Amino acid sequence: MNNKNKFHLSHFFQMDSASGLLLMAAAIFAMVLANSPFESLYQQLLDVPVEIRIGALHIHKPLLLWINDGLMAIFFFHVGLELKRELMEGELSQPKNVVLPAIGAIGGMLIPALIYIALNYDNPNAIQGWAIPAATDIAFALGVLSLLGSRVPTSLKVFLTSLAIFDDIGAIVIIAFFYTSKISMLALIFVGTCLCLLFFINRKGVDSKSIYIVIGIIMWTSMLKSGVHATLSAVLLAAFIPMKTKDNPTDSPLKDLEHDLHTVVAFFVLPIFAFANAGINFAGIEANQLIHGVPLGVALGLFLGKQLGVFGFCWFAIKLKLTTLPSNMNWASLYGTAALCGIGFTMSLFIGSLAFEETEINYLFDERIGIILGSIASGITGYVILNRYLPINNDTKK
Repeated sequence: MNNKNKFHLSHFFQMDSASGLLLMAAAIFAMVLANSPFESLYQQLLDVPVEIRIGALHIHKPLLLWINDGLMAIFFFHVGLELKRELMEGELSQPKNVVLPAIGAIGGMLIPALIYIALNYDNPNAIQGWAIPAATDIAFALGVLSLLGSRVPTSLKVFLTSLAIFDDIGAIVIIAFFYTSKISMLALIFVGTCLCLLFFINRKGVDSKSIYIVIGIIMWTSMLKSGVHATLSAVLLAAFIPMKTKDNPTDSPLKDLEHDLHTVVAFFVLPIFAFANAGINFAGIEANQLIHGVPLGVALGLFLGKQLGVFGFCWFAIKLKLTTLPSNMNWASLYGTAALCGIGFTMSLFIGSLAFEETEINYLFDERIGIILGSIASGITGYVILNRYLPINNDTKK
């Protein structure tokens, strides 16, 4: 079998852990620039107009939106590939491995959203951000776990990764149904045509990755013009990438693409997204900007909501004998993992950019400060708990 088709958990976790540390560095660098004499240059860079024109087709956006709509499409394409592989032959293909992280993910999305809604129900603009604290950033979370070294059992990492995958599914559904602008039926017809073509060539056993990518680019452009968020086209495209080739079952176009994109996403796409979206200027901050519904709802949703939702739902599921604790995990390590799920950085920033883009009030600072505070508190809490309760020598428990 081609080496690129071998997915070793240890290599995956090491790469994502390093990516999480790079994400932290990119976010810190952005905040330093945004609060330095170079702040205007930072903003000018993000506002640089970038345009593509082919005949009547015209796409004109500032660089920031090309990053959020274009580069993040690569991220969602990778998520879709990972999801399909996991469901077909990975950890999620075994029902016993699905129940606990799936239930935990449901609680980890529901409770944070309810906390946010409780604090913003009377503000029709602020309520749009209800889904911001529902997200989990797996790269950041694994970056924190990497600080604990070999003490972390593989079962804990697999549980956290599986939960984050279900969390991503929830985020995709939320974006598709709740964060769309005015719909263009003509553009959606083009999207539907692309989907039919992808289905046809998949059923015919076409395994040329370039053909799928070309159709995917056309579908992304059509989705961008349709009013439905363009990144969803990347998830749909991933669903049609063949798992195996017709002539050689040992070759996998899907695994090849996932392998090739993993480094690009981990060390290029996500750090650039973090750099472009984490720059907060703290000049002139007043106390009322930190304690009103939006930042409080996001911060408490991530910090308290994730802990209560993930741990609480998992506890009930285990007590009801619907599932069991993963091997080499106990209640303390489960709670520490639930706290780490409150690191919602990348996906929370992405959903926040969608939530308030059509409101008349700019909540950009408010939601970002809530995301950063909630994520930092969650990361510190999760690390402290796991550092306290994980065994010192875990070599025999891997």
